[in-house]
Amino acid sequence: QVQLAESGGGLVQAGGSLRLSCAASGRTFGDYTMAWFRQAPGKEREFVAAISRSGGSTYYADSVKGRFTISRDNAKNTVYLQMNRLTPEDTDVFYCAAQLFGSTRSSYSNQYSYWGRGTQVTVSS
Repeated sequence: QVQLAESGGGLVQAGGSLRLSCAASGRTFGDYTMAWFRQAPGKEREFVAAISRSGGSTYYADSVKGRFTISRDNAKNTVYLQMNRLTPEDTDVFYCAAQLFGSTRSSYSNQYSYWGRGTQVTVSS
């Protein structure tokens, strides 16, 4: 199995940028499709982006296309989420998720077996 730990969240003004990181440990990182989800209090966990095991294929929620970029460095066992042009509506807890040999098109939270604890992103207006 794999253990995941997110970092990089914080407070940013609208229009600003943040880069989230998710460090993985345990089983071979390159065996996992990786994804980012977000969740607001009282709401369902929502898909943000996913990346294939090699990093060659990505998939995004419509709400973040053109603003967010998911990437990974298999040598560093890390997946990233670069978030640009942030708005107050992007205020959420962001979670990293992993699925062993999963599909990049997996956008439902129950398709992922491993989760980090989340990192808070707050965007002020």
